[in-house]
Amino acid sequence: MCIGIPMQVLRAAGLRAQVQGRGEQREVDTALVGDVAPGDWLLIFLDAARERMDPQRAAEVNAALDLLAGALGGQALFADDPGFTLPSAMSAHDVAALAGAPYRGSGGGTD
Repeated sequence: MCIGIPMQVLRAAGLRAQVQGRGEQREVDTALVGDVAPGDWLLIFLDAARERMDPQRAAEVNAALDLLAGALGGQALFADDPGFTLPSAMSAHDVAALAGAPYRGSGGGTD
């Protein structure tokens, strides 16, 4: 699985840039996004910039990555725990209801 990481440009030279984000710095290829300048936000995949981002979008992606990291680490997704249940823990009937589709049990009819 490949996940894009929002990173901010520190320095740029030619088609390379030194970027920083999520606690690390690295040098990336910027050929796909063109000229960049210090302060620009980029979405990085496999040490290559794939997309320019505004600061608000970078913050949204970082927030989603924080939620993912927390969930993978066993943390509750929400401080007040609203009782969210993953579809993998639901019955087939409940998943169908969540998807807005009628449940068709083994007999083919709706239960």
